[in-house]
Amino acid sequence: MSQASNQVKWCLDKAKKEIEECEKLGKRKKHRGLLSIKPDIETAKKHIEKAKHNLKAINHLQKGNFSDISISMVFYSMYHCMLAIVAKFGYESRNQTCTISLIEYLKEEDKIEIDSKFIEMLKYIEAEDEQESNVIEMREEFTYGIEIPAKDKTEIKELIEKCKELIDITSEIVHH
Repeated sequence: MSQASNQVKWCLDKAKKEIEECEKLGKRKKHRGLLSIKPDIETAKKHIEKAKHNLKAINHLQKGNFSDISISMVFYSMYHCMLAIVAKFGYESRNQTCTISLIEYLKEEDKIEIDSKFIEMLKYIEAEDEQESNVIEMREEFTYGIEIPAKDKTEIKELIEKCKELIDITSEIVHH
């Protein structure tokens, strides 16, 4: 088994255990993992719309010189693309690591065609020099850090282009 398939199994088990615990306690069913559900194209389409909405917000924020906040919107736009794919293939995710592991697994199984760069952009970096643009790390830096404007406008423009590309790829995956 690959690392991604092991992670997906762990995420499915985690959600199942958490839901069982909620049922035992008479609480609302909730989880922080992956649930196997019926494939849901309508939810997938709504995630794509949310990704597009976030992309519009990025453009608006850039014009207002809010580049630090636009980095978060890039991340969430790309993440909604991943959630769209997850919904199309019959899963519900409540965990970013589980979502990315599932996307990686679907790619390994040749169920989706997606460039690994998009997966890597949304994963936590193991070693400092593994990637040039990691959106999740940048999002955390600009969300929780004290720096206000992002200094590298070129990098932000490149991220916006990658975001547009991922929305197009996701639309293709969801509609076929």
